[in-house]
Amino acid sequence: MKLLFVADPLESFKTHKDSTFAMMREAARRGHTLMACEPKDLRWQRGEPVTGFVRDITLTGRSGYGVHDWFTAAQQTPDERPQSLNGVDAVVMRKDPPFDSEYFYATHLLGQAEREGARVFNKPAALRDHPEKLAILEFPEWIAPTLVTRDAADVRRFHAEHHDIICKPLDGMGGMGIFRVGPDGMNLGSIVETLNRDGAQTLMVQKYLPAIAHGDKRVLVIGGRPVPFALARIPQGSEIRGNLAAGGKGVAQPLSGGDLAIAEALGPVLAARGLLLVGLDVIGDRLTEINVTSPTCFAEITEQTGFDVAAMFVDALEAAVAAAR
Repeated sequence: MKLLFVADPLESFKTHKDSTFAMMREAARRGHTLMACEPKDLRWQRGEPVTGFVRDITLTGRSGYGVHDWFTAAQQTPDERPQSLNGVDAVVMRKDPPFDSEYFYATHLLGQAEREGARVFNKPAALRDHPEKLAILEFPEWIAPTLVTRDAADVRRFHAEHHDIICKPLDGMGGMGIFRVGPDGMNLGSIVETLNRDGAQTLMVQKYLPAIAHGDKRVLVIGGRPVPFALARIPQGSEIRGNLAAGGKGVAQPLSGGDLAIAEALGPVLAARGLLLVGLDVIGDRLTEINVTSPTCFAEITEQTGFDVAAMFVDALEAAVAAAR
């Protein structure tokens, strides 16, 4: 297959832990042809299909911490060539968050490419329809007590009811902007003002889950089926955030009964919407986020358990392309 990865700059990849690199390495091992571009390299013009200015890449076999020469590009001057998206077997959208206006516009260009016959994973419309924090609202039976509001008085009422709460912005990533407010309500007003910008911005408030001490688990679902191991991201020291970007420790572990129940309930539903790869975040037995833009943790799970997550992903990608032909 000819595969085009729409991603961040290749030079920015940390190959020792990058899930997109793991996908590429497995695809190359199977003999698939690799191309890459960034969202800024997408173009549409009347009378022409959506085009990406791509780099034809070959993996060098070098990877690991601090390795930057993990690929070579066929084109030297310039590095990019025009490639219609409907002229490849699959387009894999792997641009990391934030989901900003440019990401949004990129999904529309990818949606146009679909109308022209391209096969895009994850499906662009599904990326737009599943904002990673708000997507959990569709599945209230699996989540903790949750409030979404701009109103500071709503937050105060929620705190009075639940006493120990988490406040977070809807557009944060990597644990950014997450605050815990305990029973004493210390700094609640200031935190809400910071997050809701005096009522101009919506925030999410959830009951604090003590099970975070055992990790914020990333449960990967590929082609509607769960990977049998989760990565528990365990807060360190005085931190309440388990995110690896916030210093959490990643510990791979078999799925619990609760993890499996959530994954089996949501997996087929999300896969039917064109979400080939999903990362469910679970604390205890409660769902906290549904990550669809660029789910990670392939490398950590594979290294600690021996289960080849990238192979499962490429299996699912090959099957999805075959089914769409």
